[in-house]
Amino acid sequence: MTLREQFTDHLKTAMKAGDAATTSTVRMIMAKMKDTDIAARPKGIDKVPDEEIVAMLRGMVKSRRESVELYRQGNRPELAAKEEAEIAVIEGFLPNQMDDAAVQRAVKDAVAETGAASIKDMGKVMAALKAKHAATLDMSKAGPLVKAALSA
Repeated sequence: MTLREQFTDHLKTAMKAGDAATTSTVRMIMAKMKDTDIAARPKGIDKVPDEEIVAMLRGMVKSRRESVELYRQGNRPELAAKEEAEIAVIEGFLPNQMDDAAVQRAVKDAVAETGAASIKDMGKVMAALKAKHAATLDMSKAGPLVKAALSA
């Protein structure tokens, strides 16, 4: 089942259950996906593939996490809770993430694979990680680990 089908099914289920928060979040995801599709049309792509949808979802989660931080700093816990609820729904569509040990192994393997020797090779290592583990690896967690591995 593609992510697009999952969104539609989840939306129907949420609407039938009368879950307004989930319904609005899934609608927001679908609207963002449509915007992404429209932006890809000049490249000759009608519908973006699931990998790009996953990247879009990660971006949505990241922006919401930043909002939660700002709401907490501004003493607005009700808005932070709303954003966290949206994060939970969005993350439900993302593939399971690697745990810390798996991320460290992947970084170690990528460094060995690319023959990286210094911090100047960080781009090569990050590209290898992205190519191999794009769906299951949070690149923002991998960056500092790669930097540490290459600095040692």
